[in-house]
Amino acid sequence: MSLESPVPGHEPVTHDLEFELNGSPERHRVPTSATVLDVLRNACGKQGVRASCERSVCGACTVLVNDLPVAACSTFAFDVEGARVETVEGLARQDGTLSAQQQAFRECGGFQCGFCTSGMLMLTTGLLRQDPQPDRDRIREWISSNTCRCTGYEMILESVERAAELSAAEQQERASE
Repeated sequence: MSLESPVPGHEPVTHDLEFELNGSPERHRVPTSATVLDVLRNACGKQGVRASCERSVCGACTVLVNDLPVAACSTFAFDVEGARVETVEGLARQDGTLSAQQQAFRECGGFQCGFCTSGMLMLTTGLLRQDPQPDRDRIREWISSNTCRCTGYEMILESVERAAELSAAEQQERASE
């Protein structure tokens, strides 16, 4: 979906939107009907935010807003005014190494086609911020909002558990420095 009006000669009602995206300030003039998905993909170029069901059912568009997972496809852009928004692109490290979440999904095969992976990674990030050592039931509860048609979920569960281990090890390493 373009942020331009689909009706020639018709200017949509717009507003200025300011938010933080992956640690950097963003400012865009967007239609009041724009979703977070529209803004992230079309105005900010964040293609890791997947457009799939566009009904908050599949979870492929999951991003974090102030550390909590939201469906970008059904959240209006004006709802993130002044918020911190994080996409899968924000997990990238400056030194080129994988984040704990990315490394865990790679090690455990928590992806196959990769379509749901960005949403799963963002859910994992949000979960580990809320609960650094979640048990399997808590992980199941969190990932239940995202659909994967390839893995059968066992490898995703293992990936989240591994991400918790790697995150804990990283925090311990930082604390000892």
